[in-house]
Amino acid sequence: MYKKSSKWYLLDFSLLQILFLVPLCVHALLLKMPLINIRTNISEVQAPDALLKRLSAALAASTGKSESYVMTLLDSGVSMTFAGSEEPCAYVVIKSIGALTPSAMSDQFCELIKTSLGISKDRIYIEFDDVNASNWGWNGRTFG
Repeated sequence: MYKKSSKWYLLDFSLLQILFLVPLCVHALLLKMPLINIRTNISEVQAPDALLKRLSAALAASTGKSESYVMTLLDSGVSMTFAGSEEPCAYVVIKSIGALTPSAMSDQFCELIKTSLGISKDRIYIEFDDVNASNWGWNGRTFG
């Protein structure tokens, strides 16, 4: 409550809560959720842990989010074909709550996968998924 002239005005407390909490929620969302999942028909991946760490750092950098919330998965030896061929290929899923720039990220991750796994860029599909905060759970709750 505050006084203006000789009248008292009561501020709506729920509005104050919203004005205070919205920036906190936005900040929390900016810090969390990037995921990259690579499926490939290559059965013998050299140094998979090192690859996962490179992917984690790259995804954090490209989304501007904290690496402490990035998850990386590598599923190798998957039975798959691309263009009717069993030559090395990969299917990549990158998910995040916001912060995705597919046009910029596509070449970046294709190049990283090509360099790390030897898969030609034209044999890599990448799916980008901007996930609704209410559809992503962590630590027993969702973000929306």
